[in-house]
Amino acid sequence: MLSWDDFDAAEETQQQSKPAPQAPPKPEPKAAVKEPAASYDSAPAEAAAKSDHANTSTGKESDAVAEARESLEHLDVAPGLEELEMGASRIEVDDKRMINCRADLNQLVPFKYDWAWQKYLDGCANHWMPQEVNMTADIALWKSRDGLTEDERRIVKRSLGYFSTADSLVANNLVLAIYRLITNPECRQYILRQAFEEAIHTHAYQYCIESLSMDEAEIFNMYRELPSVAAKAAWSLKHTQTLGDPTFNTGTPETDQELLRNLVAFYAVTEGIFFYCGFSQILSMGRRNKMTGVAEQFQYILRDESMHLNFGIDVINQIKLENPNLWTPEFQKEVTQMVLEGTELEIAYARDSMPRGVLGMNAGMMEEYLHFIANRRLAQLGLKEQYPGAQNPFPWMSEIMDLRKEKNFFETRVTEYQVGGALSWD
Repeated sequence: MLSWDDFDAAEETQQQSKPAPQAPPKPEPKAAVKEPAASYDSAPAEAAAKSDHANTSTGKESDAVAEARESLEHLDVAPGLEELEMGASRIEVDDKRMINCRADLNQLVPFKYDWAWQKYLDGCANHWMPQEVNMTADIALWKSRDGLTEDERRIVKRSLGYFSTADSLVANNLVLAIYRLITNPECRQYILRQAFEEAIHTHAYQYCIESLSMDEAEIFNMYRELPSVAAKAAWSLKHTQTLGDPTFNTGTPETDQELLRNLVAFYAVTEGIFFYCGFSQILSMGRRNKMTGVAEQFQYILRDESMHLNFGIDVINQIKLENPNLWTPEFQKEVTQMVLEGTELEIAYARDSMPRGVLGMNAGMMEEYLHFIANRRLAQLGLKEQYPGAQNPFPWMSEIMDLRKEKNFFETRVTEYQVGGALSWD
C-alpha cells in the first residue's frame, strides 16, 4: 500500500529544529475513487511543502525523484479496473462460474466450489521435496553390474525419459492456457498449487537422473528420439497449440469445446492414462526392494497426480453442468475417441518398455490394466465404458494411491502423508 510515512517522518524532524512549529495546511477533500480524473489524495500540496523542506536541508532533489512525485500527483486509480464496474455491488456466490465469468477474479471468497479449495489445502499439506529422499541404495544398485537386469534398467530409463518432459508439458499448459481461461478464483488457487507441484516433479526426475549419473542428454531428449515416448508427447502437445495462442479466448460453443478438449487431453489422458504404465513399473520395482529411492519419489508423485486428475475431472464435469449445450452427442463421441487413443498409445509404450515379463508383470497384464483405467476415466466423465469386463491385475496400485495413509514397500507404514520432511516410518 502506498504511504507518505517517510515524508511525515522527514517533516517531523524539520519541525523539531524550529522554535515554533507551524500547524500543517488543512488537507483538501479526497476525490471519489470512481472519478477517472481523481488525484492522489491531498498529496500534491503536502508533497510540495515537504519537497521545500527537503530542498532546504539536502539541496535540489534529483530529476528522477521529481518525476516520480509529478507522476503520483496525477495518478488515476481507475485504469485497469473499468471492467469491474467501479462501485458495483459485492460478489455473490451465484455470480461465479467455471468459464466465461465476468465477476471479479481477484475476490477469492465467497467460495462456490468448496471442493476446489479443499484440494488446494490438501495439496499444501502433501508438500515434499526431492532431496528429502535418500538415494544412496539406488546409486549402489545402479552401479552394480548384477544389481539390475537389462529389462529393469530399460524400465528405469524409459520412465525417467518420458516423465522428465511430460510434467513440463503439463506445467506449460497450466500456466500458459488453463489458468487464464478458468474464471473461478478458488480453482485458480489450486491450479497455482498444481503448477508448483509439476515443477517439483520435474525436479524429482532431474534429481534421480543426476544421482544415478545417467546421460542427461539421452534421458531428457528421449521424447524426441524414442518413438513410443515421442508419440505420447506429440499427442499431448497437439492439444496445447490452440489454447497456447495468447489471443485465444472462450465465449463461443466452439472455443468452449476447445477448452474442454484440452482439459480432457491433459487431465483425463496425459495425467490419467499416460502416467500409469511407468508408475506401476517403478512402484513394482520398489515393492521388490529395488531402486527404493526412485520408487519413493514416484509414490509421492503418483499421489499428487491422483489429486490433479480428480480436480481436472471435477472441473470438466462442472463446465458440463453449467454449459450443457457443449456436451453434445458428437462431442461425447470425440472425447471417447480421445480416451481410446490415449489407451492405445500407452499400450504401445508398455510393449516397448517391457518386451518380456519382468517384475511380476508383462505387456499383456499391462494392457488389461490400461483397459481397466480407461473404463474408469470414461465413467468419471459420464461416458460409456469401452472395455467390458476389464479387471485390475495390480490391486496394490489402488492402495498406493490412497492420499492419506498407506503401507510402504517394506511392510512398514507411513503414519501420515504430510510435509515430506516430517514423514515418520514405523
